[in-house]
Amino acid sequence: MSLPPCPASPNCVSTEAQDARHQMSPVPFSDAPASAQTRARAALLAEPRTVVVVDTPGYLRAESTSRIFRFVDDVEMVIDSTAGVFRFRSASRLGRGDLGVNRSRMERVSARLKGGT
Repeated sequence: MSLPPCPASPNCVSTEAQDARHQMSPVPFSDAPASAQTRARAALLAEPRTVVVVDTPGYLRAESTSRIFRFVDDVEMVIDSTAGVFRFRSASRLGRGDLGVNRSRMERVSARLKGGT
């Protein structure tokens, strides 16, 4: 399963992007796919105002809502058991800029998946 490409605007990050502005590294895992998915779900739900709206084997989709203006960002995560990595995309639904919110979110999620914070 591939993730949608990021738009030209700077309010998106993805492990599948080719340009530095949007690109982030996938996070490796070595546990069983079901266990990795459980960890991915927990890492996403640790983010404030985030709800998982789709949870199927190998795929999660979540919505994160900003505190003040209630903007919604879409977060997708593929638990790629073939490659042994979490691949993801986080993008704002509206607007052009996000003040780095999507990248910061996915850096925190990545750290949790790696066993960091």
